[in-house]
Amino acid sequence: MAQPDKTAGRGPIAAIVDFDEALLDACEPQARAELLMEAQLLAGVFAPGAGAEALLRMADQLSAGERDAEMDRAHARRLAAALKRLAKGI
Repeated sequence: MAQPDKTAGRGPIAAIVDFDEALLDACEPQARAELLMEAQLLAGVFAPGAGAEALLRMADQLSAGERDAEMDRAHARRLAAALKRLAKGI
């Protein structure tokens, strides 16, 4: 006799959530636009003409706490998320 399928009728058990995308999407539209603009400015100054890898390295540095003393942790995380979004578009 076949065993009944215990997962029949259930939705997915787990979903993978990209934390950086969720963090950026949680920002108000104006704040998100400003973060993306700031990320573009940083990319233009510190990685002009560089590809996605350079932007991802910059984002990793911000996420790891390597940032200017004037930038708080929350802003650094949101800016890192914006850099990662820019890197996806390259």
